[in-house]
Amino acid sequence: MADNRLQPLVLSQEERRTLEGWARRRSTAQGLALRARIVLACAEGDGRGGNIAVAARLRLDRKTVARWRSRFLARRLDGLSDEPRPGVARTITDAQVEEVVVRTLEEVPEGSTHWSKRELARKVGISPSSVGNIWRAFGLQPWRVENFKISTDPLLIDKIRDVVGLYLAPPAHAAVFAVDEKPQIQALQRSAPVLPMLPGVPERRSFDYVRHGTVDLFAALNTATGKVIGKLSARHRAIDFRDFLDEIDRQVEPGLAVHLICDNLSTHKAPVVHAWLLAHPRFTLHFTPTYSSWINQVERWFAELERRCLERGNFCSLDALKAALELWIKTWNDNAKPFRWTKTADQILDRICHYCDRISKPAH
Repeated sequence: MADNRLQPLVLSQEERRTLEGWARRRSTAQGLALRARIVLACAEGDGRGGNIAVAARLRLDRKTVARWRSRFLARRLDGLSDEPRPGVARTITDAQVEEVVVRTLEEVPEGSTHWSKRELARKVGISPSSVGNIWRAFGLQPWRVENFKISTDPLLIDKIRDVVGLYLAPPAHAAVFAVDEKPQIQALQRSAPVLPMLPGVPERRSFDYVRHGTVDLFAALNTATGKVIGKLSARHRAIDFRDFLDEIDRQVEPGLAVHLICDNLSTHKAPVVHAWLLAHPRFTLHFTPTYSSWINQVERWFAELERRCLERGNFCSLDALKAALELWIKTWNDNAKPFRWTKTADQILDRICHYCDRISKPAH
């Protein structure tokens, strides 16, 4: 009974606001929220602030309530946070961490192009897992490499602004298409039947295959709707591209101007294509900079085609491949969504300038 005569805790207005915030806020750790509720309950009057009463009301052990009451009385709000837990003493020094980072960035092992965890661990005198932890902490991935190519096109800036402008601010009463070819699509048939996926086992297919021929695909991606106009061809000569332009002309509403974004392939600049454009003045070709296929949105659609139709496809004939491609285009157009372009021309040019600045330094 002596416990119930404990005086309630006296809280300042600031302490009460802080505790109520901890107890109510969803982002508060559950342990801290519970301690805040215990202290607030201990601060109630009319005999409701005793340890036994609070423990019964919050369904806790009385010793738990007593511990956090005493912690709060001794250190106020600071007493409710977790104390540092004992653990194994740190065995890796700051000098070793620095050595791992410096060697990873500035050196390579003899006879190799980059460090492995085990090689660097032997060199520094720590465990491979510690090297991995340091790499993860500093965002270092020496086993990865990315490729890049800086365009040497003298009209680089003008072409980037032209193409990006069509993406971000397309002209009124016009249709904008990203156009390209995917040549030499192979009709590959695995030499053995494909084994289907099972729980815990991925789909399996034989390494070798039989090739039944190739086909070229012309594609024009409408950047506003995401729909694709496609045409299969045995080759991708200038006259084949001209025939594809005829197909686009047939499928686009007559009253609209047509802007086509193309790469610098000679097929797109052949005399037969130039003559066709003169006979169809509503068509305008916009060329991407050299070595800059990444700026053509249809390449993103080709990546989807490769990943979801061709990469794991098994085609017993060239006709089967053509049927699969036509079905893929039809299925895509039934649920077409445009790709969203977000980078401005200035952002792209700034990134290119950053790369040029890095590779022009004496170290390179």
